[in-house]
Amino acid sequence: MASTPCPPRTATTAHLNSPLSSSSSVNHNKPSNLSFLHASSNPSSVKLLHSVSASFSPSSTTKTGICNVLKTVESADISLSRDLHGVVSTAKPTILVSEKLGEAGLDLLRSFGNVDCSYDLSPQDLCAKISLCDALIVRSGTKVTREVFDAAQGRLKVVGRAGVGIDNVDLQAATEFGCLVVNAPTANTIAAAEHGIALLTSMARNVAQADASMKAGKWLRSKYVGVSLVGKTLAVMGFGKVGSEVARRAKGLGMHVIAHDPYAPADRARAIGVDLVSFEQAISTADFISLHMPLTPATNKVFNDDTFAKMKKGVRLINVARGGVIDEDALVRALDSGIVAQAALDVFTVEPPPKDSKLVQHENVTVTPHLGASTKEAQEGVAIEIAEAVVGALNGELSATAVNAPMVPPEVLSELAPYVVLAEKLGRLAVQLVTGGSGIQCVKVVYKSARDPDSLDTRLLRAMVTKGIIEPISDTIINLVNADFIAKQKGLRISEERIIVDSSPEYPVESIQVHISNVQSRFASALSENGNIRIEGRVKYGVPHLTRVGPFSVDVSLEGNLILCRQVDQPGMIGKVGNILGESNVNVSFMSVGRTVKGKLAIMAIGVDEEPDKDTQKKIGEVSAVEEFVFLKL
Repeated sequence: MASTPCPPRTATTAHLNSPLSSSSSVNHNKPSNLSFLHASSNPSSVKLLHSVSASFSPSSTTKTGICNVLKTVESADISLSRDLHGVVSTAKPTILVSEKLGEAGLDLLRSFGNVDCSYDLSPQDLCAKISLCDALIVRSGTKVTREVFDAAQGRLKVVGRAGVGIDNVDLQAATEFGCLVVNAPTANTIAAAEHGIALLTSMARNVAQADASMKAGKWLRSKYVGVSLVGKTLAVMGFGKVGSEVARRAKGLGMHVIAHDPYAPADRARAIGVDLVSFEQAISTADFISLHMPLTPATNKVFNDDTFAKMKKGVRLINVARGGVIDEDALVRALDSGIVAQAALDVFTVEPPPKDSKLVQHENVTVTPHLGASTKEAQEGVAIEIAEAVVGALNGELSATAVNAPMVPPEVLSELAPYVVLAEKLGRLAVQLVTGGSGIQCVKVVYKSARDPDSLDTRLLRAMVTKGIIEPISDTIINLVNADFIAKQKGLRISEERIIVDSSPEYPVESIQVHISNVQSRFASALSENGNIRIEGRVKYGVPHLTRVGPFSVDVSLEGNLILCRQVDQPGMIGKVGNILGESNVNVSFMSVGRTVKGKLAIMAIGVDEEPDKDTQKKIGEVSAVEEFVFLKL
């Protein structure tokens, strides 16, 4: 449903000229060269300020990537705010709570500020109230749109989402209007895990179906014979907080537990008694599969017809994560064919699902209305967690649960912008080269630069490498504030090395290398002499380029998508692979060939606009001189 327009803004937007100054001046006439920068109408009162833009604009995706990382802190005190005339005010901040929140959280908020609990606000009512509020706390029902931020007229400093997902908050608009967004990602862990186990056991013993049958006056003991859990294999898909708690409880039920998660530390899994395996091994050997993965482009409908076809006949599926990871039509087909014997679902692609949903109505499906976090204890925990995050943000503290973009000086952003994009692309590329079940644990980033180490702050670049590695298969949003915290939380150790080179110090970085150690690679040629995945890139004419894969030198623009192909170094290979792509209407944007010894092996790096279909990829693999190839999304 389209949001209702809010009243137009009447206040003048102030632009921040010197983001690192503790007494920033305000120029109402000359805008900052960060075109999307919006400061508060009373900038001295704001301790956390955010911006989204860059002095270059290769794409909106690139801008968003940069904007999700940058942050700075103003030294002004939020409790002593000034109005436009410079008058100091000691008034408490006003916090609007638009959906029900636990009393413990409300008590904490009331001890800090003035709390307005106004539930079930219409979009118009929310817009009318918001200009009088310093903070807004919502759950999933309130849509915090661009119109809401516009109506706030610069006063709204923080939005708190009482829960994990932030789909109902316009992050881009929040960042543009200088508003921090925080969430509460941990308090629901135990509740979600317990609900997963509840669905697992009730499905195995047909509890819901037998209950409905008896209430209909029937006594069908022979129809509802269940299956035992002892000795069965449970595959936990996503071994984060909830997944690991489900694993602990399943072990207590006598189940053999395996898990797939590219970031799960092997030692943590072993401590619980869980074996980390590949995605294919997990789904093909499990008797029960419990889903605990985030919904990302990589996991969207990852359980589809092809995936179900690889499962054991009679497998049972539980989902308390995100509905979109399952192709629901494909699941109905798998249930009808018997590949999936039963499913227990707490989440759906569309919530609430249609009343005539074939999946909901299927006799072998147990469903609940998104109850994963619905315990009294979890609701109180969420209330406290989000209240603490909001109060901390209003006090100017940096929160590990911040999910939107911070700000750096325009001149620094302008210089580092293309290297920021390069760093994220290299991280995104490197993680796609990893395979196997051991998990990513050690990453080293190597910078080659002619500059003195004291004049090159690499925190931003390290954060972007972390972002590129973690975000493609995680729902965690990485920024400069939380990058190191999230990496540590996921057991990811990121080290840095600087190599001083004899070149012009005009450019901050000559090249960036990403090394991932102690992993298997989907593309063996990406392994260096010591067995680590190694890729390298640099910025050329303002555009990120891939310049090395393992021991092979290449030169291809990191735009669109990429095919890496190792083949025997012989004439005609470029033409053969190019013809196959051309016949499939796949446009080639760049192509580069690198080799170590003439006539031996070579690497061909091909930039493509579209993803080749399976038949096209099969044809490339069938070329006699091609020894291996991989398709990578950038």
